[in-house]
Amino acid sequence: MKNERLIRIRTAEGTLCGSLDKDVFVFRGIPYAAPPVGEYRWRSPKPVTPWQGERDATAWGAASWQNRQYCMAVGGGDPGAFSEDCLYLNVWTPETEPAGPMPVMVWIHGGGFTIGAAGLAPYIGQPLASQGVVVVTLNYRLGHLGFFAHPALDKEYAPGEVVNNFALLDQIAALQWIQRNIAAFGGNPHNVTIFGESSGARSVLSLFSSPLSVGLFHKGIAQSPYALPDLPREKALANGEKLARHFDLPHATAEQLRALPADAFWPLESSLANGPVAIAGDRVLPVPMLKVFNNAAQHKLPLMIGSNSDEASVLSYFGVDPALIIRQLRATQRLGLRMKMIRLLYDGLYDDDKLGRQVARDMTFTAMGYIAALSHARKGIPVWRYYFDYVSENSRDLYPDGTWHGNEIPYTFNTLDELTTQMGDRPFTAGDREFAKKVSGYWLNFARHASLFSHRLEGEPDWPVWQPGADVMMRFGETGPTLRLEKNFMRRRMQLFRLLMKNIVKLRE
Repeated sequence: MKNERLIRIRTAEGTLCGSLDKDVFVFRGIPYAAPPVGEYRWRSPKPVTPWQGERDATAWGAASWQNRQYCMAVGGGDPGAFSEDCLYLNVWTPETEPAGPMPVMVWIHGGGFTIGAAGLAPYIGQPLASQGVVVVTLNYRLGHLGFFAHPALDKEYAPGEVVNNFALLDQIAALQWIQRNIAAFGGNPHNVTIFGESSGARSVLSLFSSPLSVGLFHKGIAQSPYALPDLPREKALANGEKLARHFDLPHATAEQLRALPADAFWPLESSLANGPVAIAGDRVLPVPMLKVFNNAAQHKLPLMIGSNSDEASVLSYFGVDPALIIRQLRATQRLGLRMKMIRLLYDGLYDDDKLGRQVARDMTFTAMGYIAALSHARKGIPVWRYYFDYVSENSRDLYPDGTWHGNEIPYTFNTLDELTTQMGDRPFTAGDREFAKKVSGYWLNFARHASLFSHRLEGEPDWPVWQPGADVMMRFGETGPTLRLEKNFMRRRMQLFRLLMKNIVKLRE
């Protein structure tokens, strides 16, 4: 069959015609829901209309409207065509009729919920799929099209049924498509791993917290999720009215809002945005994600979670000034913080900018992994923590503070070869590629074998489940392509910032 360049698969909605990518079959631009346009804007995804004959699945589907230049600069590359009609996914499979159903890995891209696309070079699924898994990547609604609240839209819902997190509903619709169709691609609908980075990782944790996602996936990997609180629905409603006034619609109706051009939202200034978080209080996310995890009320499913050594590289996106963080900490004595303690925890760093950079990294990213791991351990659910600190051999002078936000992705996907053009005169080395193979091996073994009864992941070394007492996590990198189990990693810092995060969440509720 692999001698043929095209392959046909019958799904519940119709026949797809895909192609061959090296030794793997790939199907691009598959619609998983009806176009969310016209009267379907800001509504739950609707079913795809089945088609007759064969549908071409050799080209990427359109991504949601966004800032192309910004995505090319920090989001992983050119996202391609834009459209409000953006609910498409892609599937890579090594075998359509395997000896046994294969694990399924579903990637949710990051980008602050405002940029990104499923077909970007770091997310190509061929290298992982060639190792015996089915890989799915998906587009979803971004920005105001994905997260929005307004009183005029509220009137369309019965009490308690309001929806504001349309992007999360898109992801749920894609998981429902997988349950219906992935067996036709050789995948196991009973072994689905969702994984994502940054806002994609926040999506993973939100899906762990949503009552609407139960039964649609079986484990998750959260790469660099941030600990910013979700936006309360009341504030989102106020933002929606502010946006309507910006468009000269002080008494906007739902029809008027839906008549606004789809490309009118992404260029708006940040003061009109809802931020890089979901909206808490609707039917999709009734309780804020952080509160769900602090209460250990998340779904009882295995989790891998971690972050990078220089997450502060993304601070400018969040509008964070490192030095300002230290000044704010000095002013929060009511939360029990003492700068003397901070100084001790950070080896006597006295420069506010350098100190703030590390404090911001740990408060915003490292602590999120610790909070989630503690919550999982309280429920007796397997969880694995990691810290990624590897920089490619030819680029170490460019990254003196460690691994930037998102730079672990081509190692977890093993897609370094897809980025050759982007690297220019600093190509990846054989050592980088060998390290990527080892890193992606843990991701693959998690997808294959992690269960509620797991105690470790196989590798060199084996990676044990995280426990509060032992506090053993995996460190990828640090002094080169090393894999090291580390005990009590930043333990005192994490204990301090966990208390701080709980207080901040209480203050904002």
